[in-house]
Amino acid sequence: MYTLKTQNGEVICPKVAIADSMISRMKGLMFSESLPDCDGLLITPCNSIHTFFMLYSLDVLFLDRDFKIVKAVYDLRPWRMSWIYFKAHQVLEMKAGTMKKELKTGEKLEALCIS
Repeated sequence: MYTLKTQNGEVICPKVAIADSMISRMKGLMFSESLPDCDGLLITPCNSIHTFFMLYSLDVLFLDRDFKIVKAVYDLRPWRMSWIYFKAHQVLEMKAGTMKKELKTGEKLEALCIS
């Protein structure tokens, strides 16, 4: 489990679960009614997503290897696909409405291990 913060210490996502195996990346949040014991899911490696079989909308951050924001997408509804962001290496998915709107492309985040 990780916490994601901005450089000035503001928490973006308090509890981030990691999907880094082939099966966990393929399943992601499909068919779930809510996030499983976390506030966000970090899928790595990943540079595009879909929301097929999702039951709720997502706020999404596309991040490079160094946790710099490549693109922020708000309220991605079920049955949609994102663009492919070739500079992205990982994607943070959070329930729609929970990600702050002031995040800027190029802003670097910090990942702190909490467990």
